[in-house]
Amino acid sequence: MTITRRTLGTAILAGLSAPRLARAQTPVTLDVLYCFPAFARFHEPVAQEFMRANPNIRVTFRAPAPTYDDGHQAMLRSAVTNQLPDVFYSGFHLQAELVRTLLRRQQVLDLGPLLAAEPQDWVRANYSPKILDLGRVDGRLYGMAFNASTPVVYFNTELVRAAGGDPARMPDTWNDTVALASRIRASGSNVAGLGYNVHDWPDDWLFRAMIHQGGGNMLNEAGNAVAFGDAVGLRAMNHLRRFVSEAGMPLIDWDQSRQQFIAGGIGIFVDTPARMRQVTDSIGNRFTLGTSVFPLDDKEKGGLPTGGNAALVTTRDAAKQRAAWEFVKYMTGPQAQKAVVETSGYLPTNLRALGPEFLGPYYEANPNFRTVARQMDRSVPWQGYPGGNSVRIWRTQREVINRVMRGDVAADAGLERLVRETAALMG
Repeated sequence: MTITRRTLGTAILAGLSAPRLARAQTPVTLDVLYCFPAFARFHEPVAQEFMRANPNIRVTFRAPAPTYDDGHQAMLRSAVTNQLPDVFYSGFHLQAELVRTLLRRQQVLDLGPLLAAEPQDWVRANYSPKILDLGRVDGRLYGMAFNASTPVVYFNTELVRAAGGDPARMPDTWNDTVALASRIRASGSNVAGLGYNVHDWPDDWLFRAMIHQGGGNMLNEAGNAVAFGDAVGLRAMNHLRRFVSEAGMPLIDWDQSRQQFIAGGIGIFVDTPARMRQVTDSIGNRFTLGTSVFPLDDKEKGGLPTGGNAALVTTRDAAKQRAAWEFVKYMTGPQAQKAVVETSGYLPTNLRALGPEFLGPYYEANPNFRTVARQMDRSVPWQGYPGGNSVRIWRTQREVINRVMRGDVAADAGLERLVRETAALMG
């Protein structure tokens, strides 16, 4: 497995001429930070493969951030003290806020010139414009999409069938999904019909999914005002309450909920495809796992927020910038993406990775892993809020959503409070 030599051209790294780069001329160590400790299972081995192919580049990892929000906060602190890593994997929803902050201190690298200097037939073969757009901020390419996902539905085939459902034709609207989940709840003792852990999810991905699937948006077109305080938002809040009141959703934390599904105690479970391998292996022979696309109430305008992250280069050192670009290309290349998908369940961000020489046979043998690819056309950007308060906004929203799901606050009152408090925090 080797990294192809490429011509980078002139004046693309802070005005420095870099005529050729395949392997660093002198040994370089890259300091890398990613989010979610569980993702060590693909970051570590893929980095080892990269280092074997590039013996003059050493990759070391900082302790992973617990969540995207925690990683974001750590980066903001490190920017002030000039202790940034060389490469950081930023959640898509926080990428714009982080890039704009780092730009003021000249602490993030525009990757556009580097990509433009690569052979364009190679670029077209590996990266779709839609995937590249996930890493753009204000029209410039600062991130290369590494992981991408939209939420998918996991289900217990036996529980679905016992409740009169057809595992081959799972419902594709939320009313029908709640109806099936309610029957699952009624068909067995101590079995919950549904798990949708928006009430304690570490970021707003699952909440946005409920707004976008109904054809709504979080912000107006100008991006400066809340847009979910409408009928779409109210329907979403009512759905969230029904998940508990009708489908018997347990209001436990997201890891406990996943374990309960794995144990056979939840019939339908909405989760990230990044846990597909973990869930599949943990279930073993307990029951037959199935997956289906995320329901859309609005088939014409509905969509799903694209979760995941992009690799940003934050070092100012020219030699490290060149090495980091090679590392980022490798991590977003077909061989690395094949390893990531097989280890997790993420959607590959490299076009060649979908081909017969990489993931094609794997998807044929593991159809549950292909589900996320079936809803690629439902993907929409996962954007943050203006004003630099995205993390605080979600933590405030989550508290309100939790109270609505528990029945402490009515759906309409909860929505009104969400809109008011979000607008206030946006400034």
